[in-house]
Amino acid sequence: MSKEPIKNNMSQVMDNSSSTLLFSEVLDKVHKAKTKAQKVDILKQHNNASLRMVLKSSFDPKIKWAMPTGDVPFMPNDAPAGTDHTRLATEAKKLYHFIEGADATTPKVKKETMFIQMLEGLHESEARLVIAAKDKKLHQVYKGLSKDVVKEAFNWNDDFVNPQLP
Repeated sequence: MSKEPIKNNMSQVMDNSSSTLLFSEVLDKVHKAKTKAQKVDILKQHNNASLRMVLKSSFDPKIKWAMPTGDVPFMPNDAPAGTDHTRLATEAKKLYHFIEGADATTPKVKKETMFIQMLEGLHESEARLVIAAKDKKLHQVYKGLSKDVVKEAFNWNDDFVNPQLP
């Protein structure tokens, strides 16, 4: 009998269903990719408005978060990935509340409460991703995820916009 490991094709199934991956899983794949071209390709495969919004909030120097820098006092959601938690892909539409100048009507204390509630609803890995984006440190958490990789993946110029779109 052969001592070779049994190959499992489940990873191929998971790779083909980008909508099921958490953003933290997508960025982990970017982190593990060997070349810049592979990193860019992974981001292109998982390209959607929510992912672009999260990445832009971390890399665009013109975007300033209205939340304090550093640790956030939240209770991590310890439910297994894919079960009882919200997804950043859906919650990203609420991020504007936490960006300076985007929501002038919600009081700061309310914004901070909303931010903590959002983090507590997300899977812990995605909550930590949002905190890293807030602190402009995604590139430190996910090595290999750089401004240049993100700009190339989404055809962004130095202003983090795609000049080919209206």
